[in-house]
Amino acid sequence: MNRQWFLTGSIIAAGSSVLGQRVIDITGTGQGKIPISLAAYRTGSDAASRGFLAVLKADLNRSGYFRVTSSGAAVSVVGQVRAGSQMKADVQVYKVAGRQRMLGKSYNAPANSYRTLAHKAADEILYAVTGKKGMASAKIALVGTHTGRKELYIADIDGKGLRQVTKDRSIVVAPRWSPDGSAVIYTSYKRGYPNVFMTGRSRPISKHPGLNAMGTLSPDGRTLAVILSKDGNPDLYLKSMLTGLTKRITRTRRGNEASPCWSPDGNHLVYVSDSSGRPHIYIVSRNGGTPKRISSSGTENISPDWGENGLITWCSRIGGKYRIVVGNPVKRTSRVLETDWADYEDPRWAPDGRHIVCSRTSGYRSGIYLLDTLKDSPVALISGSGDWYSPAVSP
Repeated sequence: MNRQWFLTGSIIAAGSSVLGQRVIDITGTGQGKIPISLAAYRTGSDAASRGFLAVLKADLNRSGYFRVTSSGAAVSVVGQVRAGSQMKADVQVYKVAGRQRMLGKSYNAPANSYRTLAHKAADEILYAVTGKKGMASAKIALVGTHTGRKELYIADIDGKGLRQVTKDRSIVVAPRWSPDGSAVIYTSYKRGYPNVFMTGRSRPISKHPGLNAMGTLSPDGRTLAVILSKDGNPDLYLKSMLTGLTKRITRTRRGNEASPCWSPDGNHLVYVSDSSGRPHIYIVSRNGGTPKRISSSGTENISPDWGENGLITWCSRIGGKYRIVVGNPVKRTSRVLETDWADYEDPRWAPDGRHIVCSRTSGYRSGIYLLDTLKDSPVALISGSGDWYSPAVSP
């Protein structure tokens, strides 16, 4: 399992003007998926073209809004894909009733980028048909033990294309994406003590005396929220990425803070504190002030993530197991997602605002899973060849 809420120990195409007329009504839940057919879509005999179509079908099924079928479809995808050294994919999407065109677009890319091209097409088909943002083009940053050490990895959100990023031969924890998705911020012990690093930079972006951990950039990329112990207990600080100046946000004399995450507008932070005696979820203004506790049940509440949808997800220990909670900080309501009785931890919102990527631990082995807040079945994304946890999903 991967509980790291305190780090004081060793580890601690369609035009917008007509979109409203084109969108198919999908009010509701994970039920009532839109049947979509790609039976008339043509591919070349090359592996890249066939791979494009296979990835596109899988993405549409995984979106939660579609059911790929060969008969009885409400939406039809036609066109063709061909690949030499370059790939060209023409995608036309029609509402079967009335043959209303919902999307017409051509995609070009090197043939070895067929997965990226299929992800992009899947997201644009979803938006054209439903008006909703997709997740197929997102990536996951995660921690894995494939080499025997805890290193940083990156994969597509479908779990494919996994590649190792760090070779610190130490301990890496708590990855978070930069707001533009171009870099990952993470904590590494490669210098013997925890510092905060960013991919693409050799030097740490936070290296104050003591603990430097769980850094995460504000939506405008100008401020790092980070847990520092330079003044005593681990507290929440803000650090300017321009000047390096720090501002202390919390002052907990007998507690520890951890796992900060920004609100979508950058005006607040959600984080974990055990100031009440047990870890709970709190919200505080970026200007400081009195924090507001938002979790009430469970013996531990940790690892929060504030989605673009305004909802906060976190991990709560209930009945001896770690479960995933989704809370509304405005309405002060929350619910526990239905899962099996494995331990589910480290929840992170996918960019579609519907799905959550998290770690699942059962039988002392951890993998990365996709949960649907509208009750589709969990999907295993990455498992085997070591343990995998602490996912972070790109914007």
